[in-house]
Amino acid sequence: MLNDAQYCVTCMNKVLTKRDMRLIDISDYRAHFTFPVKDYYEAIGFNFKLEDFEVPAMEFINEYYGNIKDAQLHSCTIEMLDFFKKLGYNQFVLSAMEHKNLINTLTEKGIFTYFKNIKGIDDHYAHSKLEMGIRLLADSKLEPETTIMIGDTTHDKEVADGMGIECILVSNGHQSDERLLTATPNVVSNLLEIKKFL
Repeated sequence: MLNDAQYCVTCMNKVLTKRDMRLIDISDYRAHFTFPVKDYYEAIGFNFKLEDFEVPAMEFINEYYGNIKDAQLHSCTIEMLDFFKKLGYNQFVLSAMEHKNLINTLTEKGIFTYFKNIKGIDDHYAHSKLEMGIRLLADSKLEPETTIMIGDTTHDKEVADGMGIECILVSNGHQSDERLLTATPNVVSNLLEIKKFL
């Protein structure tokens, strides 16, 4: 929902600049971003024999949350949230964003009230969402066969598989269309295209 891929590039380039490392663009980002994010850092040139992962990771996090208000929702987010609401769908958030910051961001963007349950990670290092997803199914008493995940990374498909639910991936987020199609044929270019699956 949050259109923050280019914003993530900007934040990461500030971390890279401090180290005189090669900067990245949005194509680099979508080609290399992955979970756990430590693998992404290594793919763009970090050497964790020279410094601990937590050092650049926290620098990035501080940059990211310092101006998160500058990142806007994807243009059709509200339209899709209203679409699902009118159909009577229960909506949930499962995110690799730290939980307190997730709540604050959803509230600031004016969409908090659309969701029945919200789960973010316990720390800033974005290892995996699978355990949270399984907990979300249990806590919300969801039936896997009537639940679908909408995500924008191959990790979202892995999480959906682990939860035993269907998944649709959107390619205008954090990974390229080519990478998403290696995980599932259910790939759309924007949120509005999800309607054709329903």
